[in-house]
Amino acid sequence: MNDSVYVGNAGKDAALDRGWLLGHFKDPSDPRHSEDVEIKWGVHPPGDERRQWVKGEARTALLVLISGRFRVELPGRSVLLERQGDYVVWGRGVDHSWIAEEESVVLTVRWPSVSGYRIPDVDAGQSA
Repeated sequence: MNDSVYVGNAGKDAALDRGWLLGHFKDPSDPRHSEDVEIKWGVHPPGDERRQWVKGEARTALLVLISGRFRVELPGRSVLLERQGDYVVWGRGVDHSWIAEEESVVLTVRWPSVSGYRIPDVDAGQSA
């Protein structure tokens, strides 16, 4: 086996790390470690929402709807993703939040990969 290759399943692997498949938070010896980009396979039950707005965003983000109905809240604008493949991109400095209006699967790509945005765990290890 080559240590620079990883083969997995997004659904299974995402469940192990709050949805995150790739980014700075993976062990440096893991081929999924990256300081350049973060990728998340987000599986959200209806009503799941980010408990706090991201403020002072230092990354650019792309969010693509795989299935469901997902709303992204941006300053002065609400974006509804409702058809497979609908997506939204926002740049550095754009605050945001989100809510799953239906059970939803979304793919998020953010760059660069930087720490400081995680909401502390609440209620038996749950976090947004």
